[in-house]
Amino acid sequence: MIWFVLLLSLTVYAEVLRRLLGLLLKRRQDEVPLLRRELEKLNEEDAALRSVLEEEKGKLSRTAAIYELTGEVCKSLEEDKLAAVFREQAVKYFGGEVHCGFFRQEQIPEKRREGEYFLPLSIDEKMFGYLGVYGLRMEDKEQFQIFGQQFILGLKRAELFKRVQTLAVTDSLTSAFSRRYWAERFREEILRSKRFNYRFSFLMIDIDHFKFYNDHYGHLVGDVILKETAAIIRENIRQIDLLGRYGGEEVSLILTETDKAGALFAAERIRHAVESRQIKAYDEDLRITISIGVATFPQDACEMESLVDSADKFLYMAKHGGRNRVCSAS
Repeated sequence: MIWFVLLLSLTVYAEVLRRLLGLLLKRRQDEVPLLRRELEKLNEEDAALRSVLEEEKGKLSRTAAIYELTGEVCKSLEEDKLAAVFREQAVKYFGGEVHCGFFRQEQIPEKRREGEYFLPLSIDEKMFGYLGVYGLRMEDKEQFQIFGQQFILGLKRAELFKRVQTLAVTDSLTSAFSRRYWAERFREEILRSKRFNYRFSFLMIDIDHFKFYNDHYGHLVGDVILKETAAIIRENIRQIDLLGRYGGEEVSLILTETDKAGALFAAERIRHAVESRQIKAYDEDLRITISIGVATFPQDACEMESLVDSADKFLYMAKHGGRNRVCSAS
């Protein structure tokens, strides 16, 4: 009897165990499709992420290449060369169908062609034009904008270099050449004239009664007088002539390839122009005069120091002869 009960119990236990295992197995079998779908979804997400990663790697690589190209573009500090190298590198990177150009506001067409873009070019918030491109693929637009911005940086470097160069060779008040740079050009003109047997003339120009204006009206008015006098002189000479700030109220002028007669004519024209002009200096309306001493190479001297001394001597004669006049060797 005991054995029968034990056997029955084992049979019932085995049946229950079989059913439980069957339920567990069925549940696991039902989960397999879900797990497969989850796996497929993860694989798809992985593929998408890999695709995005490759795309970003490509963008990074193209951007790095852009910066390498801009290194070539920005090597030059001359605007014309900078622009030429930019066009060359743009075609090299974006393809032969790309055409670049520089446009003012009024040159931009109202109707733009497909694939035509204009990037504004400004330095210190001052707009000076647009960088135009045609034939650019849509996917290259972002890289071209980066390229254009680097080009603008190159322009800024060139502009800054130009300003520094200008400050190094010009007087900040009169915009005439600084004395040091003017002396270098003076020596060069002597060598050139000796080599080609040219004549040139040197003028020493002094503002009459400048100390009175400075003391009576103040140094600010004196500065305006100097600035305006230099501007009047510049209006009455050629581009090839060299105007320099010699010191104080004195300016000096080299008239290239000009003999004595031509120099005296030019000096009288300058003297008359200054005498005739009314200068507005703050609240003051002033009329001034100048005295000029003229020396000519090689007639009066053959070296810079001697020419300066000669012109200075004739300037002294003009001052003591009544001012507002031109003096030279007869």
